[in-house]
Amino acid sequence: MKEQKSTKSASRRKYDQDFKTEALRMIANGRSVLQVAQALGVGENLLYRWRSQQESPTGLAKGKEKTDTPLTIENERLRQQVRQLEQEREILKKALAIFSRQTSG
Repeated sequence: MKEQKSTKSASRRKYDQDFKTEALRMIANGRSVLQVAQALGVGENLLYRWRSQQESPTGLAKGKEKTDTPLTIENERLRQQVRQLEQEREILKKALAIFSRQTSG
């Protein structure tokens, strides 16, 4: 005797284009997909899907040639530099805390 599984229709939340654009802008400004997903209460996979759709409106991300303008290249280089400087700053903060404890005790 086979049991039928109860299928519940899970209601999906719908997000307007402004919400999607703002989420993608947060990622473009250097926040990680995980941070944005947690801040907005959405799944990481959803953010990746939105980003893929934004890069390729037809949904065919594979095979799409990416045109890198000089501004795009410079923007990406600066973003990487900011990320590296932020990491270095965090390391220096931790080192300062460690050395402060050693000299005050």
